[in-house]
Amino acid sequence: MPVDALPYRYLAVDGPIGVGKTTLVEMLAQRFEGVKILEDVDNPFLEAFYHDRPGTAFQTELYFLLTRYKQQLELAQGDLFDPIRLADYTFAKSRLFAYLNLVDDELMLFEKLYELLEPQLRGPDLLIFLTADVETCMARIHKRSRDIEQNISADYLAQLIEAYNHHYYHYDRSPLLVVDSRNLDFEHKPTDFEELLHHITRPIRGTQYFVPAQSTL
Repeated sequence: MPVDALPYRYLAVDGPIGVGKTTLVEMLAQRFEGVKILEDVDNPFLEAFYHDRPGTAFQTELYFLLTRYKQQLELAQGDLFDPIRLADYTFAKSRLFAYLNLVDDELMLFEKLYELLEPQLRGPDLLIFLTADVETCMARIHKRSRDIEQNISADYLAQLIEAYNHHYYHYDRSPLLVVDSRNLDFEHKPTDFEELLHHITRPIRGTQYFVPAQSTL
């Protein structure tokens, strides 16, 4: 497939923890010779947050907000001749997690900062929202065996999935492709990946849903 066959200059993949965002971005970047924009997961407060230590939620979310802002600002300053950019998160992720994890006074401060930063950034030309249920995400989290993630509870993941679903149900800031990833394996089943490529190399308007051909049988 020619490297210019993707009709977007900036594509983002989003979804809950364990759904497969980074794997898909890496595969797309390799196929289209794009630039990966991967989230900085080396948050020095994250381990303490997952161990439920008091006071670490605000530090965790503030660190993520500022590192995401720095990455996204550099992206916004790109031009038409840059390679395709492919991100494994969106800036709105910061607000979504903040509402899930912060108490009211922390959230008030977070919102003030978010509202200062967000207007300076560029939204994606296409957003792929990967969905999955708790069982699927938990299984994938355990399979990749990142030590820092092993304390994530099913209850927390269920709340996160609900928050993501609510956010993207109301999303209208760019074309949106919703992909139910429960029975897909882009990394190990080439037909799944090729079918998705066939879909995203055509212009997408509004919200569309990716339904693999085998699921209609």
